[in-house]
Amino acid sequence: MKEQSAQVRWEQHTQRPLLALAVLFAVAYAVPIVDASAGRSLTAVCTAVEWVVWGVFAVDYLVRLSLSRDRRGFVRQHWMDLCAVVLPLIQPLRLLRLVSTLLLVGQRARMASQIRVTTYVAGAVVGLLMFGSLAVLSVERDAPNGNIRTLGDAVWWSFTTMTTVGYGDHAPTTGLGRMVAVGLMLSGIALLGVVTANIAAWFIERFEKDDVEERRQTEAIQALTEEVRALRAEVEALRKTSVGG
Repeated sequence: MKEQSAQVRWEQHTQRPLLALAVLFAVAYAVPIVDASAGRSLTAVCTAVEWVVWGVFAVDYLVRLSLSRDRRGFVRQHWMDLCAVVLPLIQPLRLLRLVSTLLLVGQRARMASQIRVTTYVAGAVVGLLMFGSLAVLSVERDAPNGNIRTLGDAVWWSFTTMTTVGYGDHAPTTGLGRMVAVGLMLSGIALLGVVTANIAAWFIERFEKDDVEERRQTEAIQALTEEVRALRAEVEALRKTSVGG
């Protein structure tokens, strides 16, 4: 029980610092892409920041694993975290660091009880739109047959891809760019499903409240009807008694 409490305390104390580091990661990831003229020193610093942030999330996973009472159950329950920690070690690409950090941030954000589903979905949409734009721009800008050359083109493409509209005026031509496109499409469909499910749940909750109120009113009316019948019976009995007397 103490180990479980220690894990909960650790997650509560590290929630905000890790989210702040995620913002730092976003800045470090975006700077070399947005500023195409960035020098080697600046790019190296940004790359180091990305690795450091990923390393902190990896350490956070190991600490939570060590504090967990049921470590096997923790690994089974947080298998996505484990994949996100191991992923960049297999092939140290910037895109994999981006994917793993997004997964780790998303998993930790879901742990925060104060974050409502609406806030989480809105943050996921903004984050995926931003990182999807940067990711596709980084791999498509220098492609020989690429048509996504500016940040505006990338944002427009990400928006149409996430909403599964797909006008076709901009499209990735590289393998990595198409992988980003697949991820954005699947994420857009998943987020749309979450939004739809929450709207349906809200309507169901409202209908259930209306049904409860309607049943309460019906029961009150039935009780009042029984009282009226009992009063009529008493009045009729008194009338017969007075007539007989």
